[in-house]
Amino acid sequence: MQRIRLRYTKRGRLRFTSHRDFQRAFERALRRSAVPMAYSAGFTPHPKVSYANAAPTGTASEAEYLEIGLAERRDPEALRRQLDESLPPGLDVTEAVEVATSNFVERLEASEWLLRLSGVEPAEAEKAAAAFLAADAVEVQRMTKNGLRTFDARAAVAAIGLAPADAALVGIGDNTATDGADDVRTGAPCAILRLVVRHATPAVRPDDVLSGLRSTADLAPPVPAEVTRLAQGPLDEQTGTVTDPLALDRAAAEVGR
Repeated sequence: MQRIRLRYTKRGRLRFTSHRDFQRAFERALRRSAVPMAYSAGFTPHPKVSYANAAPTGTASEAEYLEIGLAERRDPEALRRQLDESLPPGLDVTEAVEVATSNFVERLEASEWLLRLSGVEPAEAEKAAAAFLAADAVEVQRMTKNGLRTFDARAAVAAIGLAPADAALVGIGDNTATDGADDVRTGAPCAILRLVVRHATPAVRPDDVLSGLRSTADLAPPVPAEVTRLAQGPLDEQTGTVTDPLALDRAAAEVGR
């Protein structure tokens, strides 16, 4: 059985698709592309597809990952093109590599996010981020299936700070760039924060960090933040950057050629 790891995106309005919505769309794309899937054993066989750490509904992402098992060998790049053509714009398959290493999920140590805060002055956001980092702990609450839970959002944050004023927030849509420190759509002030969060238990999400910014620095954007995941993978603790989780598989493929 050949195994392929895929990187895909959720962009524009497709950020509102749930993980289950994407699963259905992807399974249809597999059938349309006539991908020779391997199936599980048992009374009700299922195609061998495994998903890794999907982004929450409502957030855009440039770095979602899944793995499929094939009954027949296929060229990864040709397979990527087939699947990308069978998915709607916004759900884009951007990379495919043959699996050559194990423990992929363990390499997804952290995520890098951009938080676009329309109606917030950059200086105000920068001050709030500094206050958040200076805190020993930032307790937030979130409703879970087991009830209201309180946990520390600060411990999971590896980095948070103001992104460059001309940073474009990819993934949300075509008209999301900033002009200096303003939102070009409304003319209102706009701050963009770069956030790096370790994957921990319980998982700390961008909205938890936003809750923490509200409690530590009274930062309350007048409209909901627009959030994009730029990367997820191994965390370089020294630089606070998230590196490529497919690098080992890509390197192994190059050696094997």
